[in-house]
Amino acid sequence: MKRPHTVIRGLGAAALSASVLYLLAVTAGTPNAAAAFAAIRASAPKGAIRWELGDLWVRDTLSGAAVMALAQSPLLMSAREEVAQLWSQREETAAKGEEKEEDAVIVPVEETPLVSQTPTDNGVEGRTLVPSSAEGYVVSGLAYISNATDYPVTAGEVGQPFAASLGEGTPQILIIHTHGSESYTPAEEQGIVWSGDHRTTDSRYNVVAAGDVMAEVFSAAGISVLHDRTLYDYPSYNGAYDRSLEAIAAYLEEHPSIRFVLDVHRDAIEDGEGNQYKVVCQTPEGTSAQMTLVVGSDGGGLEHPAWRENLKLAAAIQNQLLEENSQLMRPILLRNSRYNQHATTGSLLVEVGAAGNSPEEAALAARLFAQGMIRVIAGGDA
Repeated sequence: MKRPHTVIRGLGAAALSASVLYLLAVTAGTPNAAAAFAAIRASAPKGAIRWELGDLWVRDTLSGAAVMALAQSPLLMSAREEVAQLWSQREETAAKGEEKEEDAVIVPVEETPLVSQTPTDNGVEGRTLVPSSAEGYVVSGLAYISNATDYPVTAGEVGQPFAASLGEGTPQILIIHTHGSESYTPAEEQGIVWSGDHRTTDSRYNVVAAGDVMAEVFSAAGISVLHDRTLYDYPSYNGAYDRSLEAIAAYLEEHPSIRFVLDVHRDAIEDGEGNQYKVVCQTPEGTSAQMTLVVGSDGGGLEHPAWRENLKLAAAIQNQLLEENSQLMRPILLRNSRYNQHATTGSLLVEVGAAGNSPEEAALAARLFAQGMIRVIAGGDA
């Protein structure tokens, strides 16, 4: 019978040998001590799992958790190399995507919330969001611009004339909805079928209805409009920007007369407890949803050389609308993602209200936006 201290020494020797083997495996191929230390530190949390699985020397992109799942089936484990290759291709595709969906999520800028004094008709809390100061913004006239890019933007530059203009032929304006199922909150649901969180294919209650109002106002003013009511985010949200870009390119090829492209969305804003609220302002016509113009750039690496022209157009429309109602518009958002706005120098992403707004508030905002845009691009009344 072995003595206890002999057993302890044997276990210690085994542990030491295992540690040495582990360190040799982890640091194999590292060029220097610093790299070796970094490899050891990076491998520590999952090293024990990989050792247990006999996986320490395998070099691929699969995590320890993924390997554990594969290990439950000899068939899956035998195809590990193919699984790792497919996973690697998936990550590369996501990294190189035309527009990653997370880039499409609009984060509200820091603003001062003012609780609306008007009772709400759909039971959702209403707030009017206005900047508390000019700090952190580029201010051109009445327009506040939140610049999230690394490009310098000056008020003088933004206030210059924009390139897009009405021309010959029809149609002149394309209205499209990359996320057409984004919906509002009606006072009574009346049998609405929801396709997701604050999303529906029922175009009485989603942003397509706001596009209908804009198209009607533009047409009444004698400006020809093509309104694409397709839901590019249904049934799949992923890839919506790719699909809407294909449509925009096809429309521009078929109708070279198109000078302005409006991608109409709505925002989604929550309080600290996750409750949706609406953004509103009071107008002579009633309670309107507030709106936000989002301008893309080439800051994310995608080609978009004329993005500053879109910014000039956004500032001109913003100033016009704020002259008529000082709280109708939230600050312009200048972002790194291009949002398909490279298609024309008259492309804008228009967020009409938020998920908590009622369809009626969104409809009024859409009408006021179209009327203001007409005064900017055509110099007339609507």
